[in-house]
Amino acid sequence: MTSKLPVRESVGMALSTLRANKLRSLLTMLGIVIGNASVITLVGVGKGAQNLAEGQLSNLGANVLFVVPGNNDTRRQGIDFPKTLVFEDAQAIAEQVPSVKRVAPQITLSEVLQAGSVSGTASVSGVTPEFLPVRQFEMAQGRFFTASDLNAARNVLVVGPDLGSKMFPGKAAVGRQLRIRNQLFEVIGVLEPKGAVFGQNQDENGYIPLTTMVSKLSGRDPTYGVNLNFISVEARDEQSTGAASFQITNLLRQRHRILREDDFAVRSQKDALTIVSTITGGLTLMLGAIGAVSLLVGGIGIMNIMLVSVSERTEEIGLRKALGARSGDVLLQFLVESLVLASLGGLIGSAVGIGTVALVALVTPLPAAIGASTVLGTVVLSGSIGLFFGVVPARRAAQLDPIVALRSL
Repeated sequence: MTSKLPVRESVGMALSTLRANKLRSLLTMLGIVIGNASVITLVGVGKGAQNLAEGQLSNLGANVLFVVPGNNDTRRQGIDFPKTLVFEDAQAIAEQVPSVKRVAPQITLSEVLQAGSVSGTASVSGVTPEFLPVRQFEMAQGRFFTASDLNAARNVLVVGPDLGSKMFPGKAAVGRQLRIRNQLFEVIGVLEPKGAVFGQNQDENGYIPLTTMVSKLSGRDPTYGVNLNFISVEARDEQSTGAASFQITNLLRQRHRILREDDFAVRSQKDALTIVSTITGGLTLMLGAIGAVSLLVGGIGIMNIMLVSVSERTEEIGLRKALGARSGDVLLQFLVESLVLASLGGLIGSAVGIGTVALVALVTPLPAAIGASTVLGTVVLSGSIGLFFGVVPARRAAQLDPIVALRSL
């Protein structure tokens, strides 16, 4: 029905009614405030988790491939990786794959390190000099071991900055000695901070020559030879990673005489980023859906309060209709009240959510963030919820018979 009163006047009357019942209006908005704040906070935290994972993966290098033993089934089932990668595989990749620039085989063990009265457990990796450029590590102090150290299987050790600080508190690590099992190792270098990857702090690791690892710590398997935990491979450029992966797969299938399922896997940073983006994207969507349920509950709260308001204002509605107000005027007034309550609650909730996201980013390592489009979307969603749940009370008010309504006066 066409409204007789100007829209601006109907809006003004709705705002006056809300101001006259401030406490009720605030309590009615509370559900929308909580829901909106929840959506923004949860989406911001989910986005922060995605940013953190992608930032950590970027430390691996854009051109780096990882060849790991075992197939997808063994990794999913948690089975120990079979001994399917050996040092000769790494040599073959370096010599026979044209799209590969460098190859860095690696053996990693968890060892107890001791320096005087200080001891601790750390991951110690046996690597080659190519490890430094392939994995894009930088030296902070001292030097990395050389081909001469590798050929002579010297007891030299390069430590991450956190490991150096832990074993030699308040002292320079370079030039000091550490004991691993019954072997003394000289610390010849400290790496620049690298950060964590998948929750593992790379700055707490130690690195020794691969030959030293094999001859003095890990040993050589009598059947398979020098078993590797994985092989890091640097492609010639980012465009060559696909070709390198294909060529490495074909080479290892020939070397391992594979006819059906591979006993190894070749993974790139792009693969890991795709997996992480899928997981964190799904997580963010799920968290947003949980917050949206709170918004839905807030909308139901608005409908309930507005229904109560219609019952309390029966006389007012009857009097307005008796004085010539149309049903459309009454309908518009109650819809405006619902819209204002929901939109204002959305704005307040957005402010609370943005503040919470900023606080999370400030006090935790999680780089939580929220985009302007998300904030705008939640405010619009709040207003839409207010309109949707305000229709029933508004229609009930508009359909009141003025004669019946005035009987209660």
